[in-house]
Amino acid sequence: MRTALCPALLLVTLLTGAPASAPPPPGIPAQSAGQVASAARIITPALLLDHVRALAADDKEGRAPGTVGEERTVAYLVGQFTRLGLAPGNSDGTYVQAVPLIGFTGEATAAFDVKGVRTLLAVPDEAVVVSRKGLPAVNVAASAMVFVGYGVVAPEFAWDDFKGVDVRGKTLVMLAGDPPVADQANPAALDPKVFKGAALTSYGRWTYKYEMAATKGAAAAIIVHETGPAGYAFDVVKASWGRENFGVAGPDEASRHAPVDAWVTLDRATALFSACGLDFAALKAHAATRGFTPVPLGATASFTVKNTIRPMSSRNVIGRLEGRDPVLKHEYVMYSAHWDGFGMNRALQGDQILNGALDNGSGVATMLAMAEAFTKLDGGTKRSVLFLAPTAEESAMLGAKYYAGHPLWPLEKTLADINMDIMNFWGRSKAIVSIGDGMTTMDELLVTEAAKQGRIVLPDPEAEKGYFYRSDHFELAKQGVPALHFLHPGAEYRDKPADYGQRMRDRYTADDYHKVTDEVKADWDLSGAVEDAQLLFGLGLAVAQGSTYPEWKPGTEFRAVRAARLGTK
Repeated sequence: MRTALCPALLLVTLLTGAPASAPPPPGIPAQSAGQVASAARIITPALLLDHVRALAADDKEGRAPGTVGEERTVAYLVGQFTRLGLAPGNSDGTYVQAVPLIGFTGEATAAFDVKGVRTLLAVPDEAVVVSRKGLPAVNVAASAMVFVGYGVVAPEFAWDDFKGVDVRGKTLVMLAGDPPVADQANPAALDPKVFKGAALTSYGRWTYKYEMAATKGAAAAIIVHETGPAGYAFDVVKASWGRENFGVAGPDEASRHAPVDAWVTLDRATALFSACGLDFAALKAHAATRGFTPVPLGATASFTVKNTIRPMSSRNVIGRLEGRDPVLKHEYVMYSAHWDGFGMNRALQGDQILNGALDNGSGVATMLAMAEAFTKLDGGTKRSVLFLAPTAEESAMLGAKYYAGHPLWPLEKTLADINMDIMNFWGRSKAIVSIGDGMTTMDELLVTEAAKQGRIVLPDPEAEKGYFYRSDHFELAKQGVPALHFLHPGAEYRDKPADYGQRMRDRYTADDYHKVTDEVKADWDLSGAVEDAQLLFGLGLAVAQGSTYPEWKPGTEFRAVRAARLGTK
């Protein structure tokens, strides 16, 4: 738990590097706390709810890329940026960045052959199978299966699950998450020095595992699904992948994937290992050690995938509030929140629209409300502020990945990205959760802004789910941009039982996450969302007006990338 001592002194010291009595650095508008508070008061429950209602309305048809829902969503965002007087975020004079995508809808089969006995897997109930190679048909026949533990190569932890074994043309079976390495000093706990202990790292993400399989020349990659390490139930995988999926058009994206990417249920994987005469639990335990070596299963896998492919151009939407300092207006503070959702599921009876009210209508609504607050700020800001709504976050963060590879504004001049995804619509909280706590110097600014509201900052209680690596800011972080991810808190609510926040999180995950029931709710309490938005407004303002730059803290995997981009050590 963090506490803030003398928050006013801390804020001035952090932003100016000077004592509290020092004047603001040249070029900073002399905004009083009252002026800042006045601008922040534009953020109200009614304003947030109006935006969410518009974004999650049935006429947006679930906001899927490449649909009429995208057209209407982009039109709404452009209309709002125009209404607020934001400058176009693209140098071509528009508010959009074209993102070339391919959409693919696949029909797949999967089978395992063990000792002459073939087992057909039920797709998608037992296995979810896709091909992201951009090909209309893919066939993997009788590919030898190899268990490669967690599929991780991490030199900084002296970890290599492959040990030089040639797996070209093989089907790799991998476990979800990071290797859970026991702490030698306390075998009941995980070693915090290896893969951050219980916290998920980028090595535990499914995107990394599939990319590693492609790098190794595998024919197929299968991840064994377990709800704990994955962070969600198998039904979420089915809902997310059992629809039209997307990839960035071109050979670069295709090269990141083996011909087949798949998930399989834990029950089906356990049965496969047993049929091969192997103990899944014992091999899983061995995979958590550095001595693990790949294990041939003595089985083969066969897959077919038939894709219906359509090229398409989706759009990131971006607005800009230009800074007032003639020099520092060429530095940028970014807010981001993905606009896309899952569209419609026409296989369902009754309601077919996945409206995505919280995911992520709430994040976009918050960004729009903060943009309006910035326009009400007397004197403007020293640096420019960018408001980015990427596309295709629900398809491996493709819009953010495209922006990171084709930035409209220099990434070395982008001081921070503050990303919002699924906000708190359940009331006022005494604490907020920092996703990625301990990674950047924005931690201290977050503590300061929270203290102004009489709140504290807590580390992520579900770090093992790896939320930091599951939204758009991650793509910017990989390019070195200091990032802070704000996802609904769920801790220590005011006038609520101690477990209220966790119950709300769990209820949303179980009942609404990536489902047609993620709609505007009559029992929402947006008072906490307003406080959170005002806090993030203050946080971004502190960076936009400050004289020190956010930095990655020592030991974070993105620090070296930032240093290289800035030409520093």
